[in-house]
Amino acid sequence: MKFIVSSTYLLKQLQVLGGVINSSNTLPILDNFLFELDYSKLTVSASDLETTMSSYLDVESDSSGSVAIPARLLLDTLKTFPEQPLTFVVGDNNTVEISSNHGKYALAYANGNEFPKAVELDNPSTTVVTGDILATAISKTIFAAGNDDLRPVMSGVFFQFSTEGLTFVATDAHKLVRYQREDVKASQVAEFIMPKKPLNLLKGILAASENEVRIEYNDSNAKFTFDNTELICRLIDGKYPNY
Repeated sequence: MKFIVSSTYLLKQLQVLGGVINSSNTLPILDNFLFELDYSKLTVSASDLETTMSSYLDVESDSSGSVAIPARLLLDTLKTFPEQPLTFVVGDNNTVEISSNHGKYALAYANGNEFPKAVELDNPSTTVVTGDILATAISKTIFAAGNDDLRPVMSGVFFQFSTEGLTFVATDAHKLVRYQREDVKASQVAEFIMPKKPLNLLKGILAASENEVRIEYNDSNAKFTFDNTELICRLIDGKYPNY
């Protein structure tokens, strides 16, 4: 498998995805980015089992395949390059070779098939909001969410969608914030509790974005699709206190 991609374009996408990866993982494969190549479309994913985030990049290639490349090492290597095309070639000796104007770099890789697959949502409900509205709702509520492991329902933000508007609630039992929007509506009533980590990722990416974010959700997972990125996360299980 071989592909050519711009160094700064790849680094920008990987820095966003890097926020998903934990500093210490129980599964060593989660320390990697998953690269899935399907000719000129490259999908790069990062996961911590609870949250999986993928970006779709356009590259020059006429091959396909999948490999898992160490995330920290790849990010540190890419930061040293000025803007230039990089050629990635996956060899038989378990190394991926990165060719640049400054020379060649070889990184060991793992089998892409070992990487955990993202969850598929069955019969999800869907709501569409603009990125800046969602980012504002998160930043106005997430600071009030608790950190108590004994009360996990309070450690996230409660999303209440209805045909009248959207409501976002967070509390740690001492302070409570409710943020409402009546200019955005959902097609049907739904409630779910989003964990903090994916919300912080979304807040950072979507700030000042006017693009639409498609939110799909069922009882156990939520999926956010925008631009060339997709984020799937497991929801917090439980009933939110009657605020």
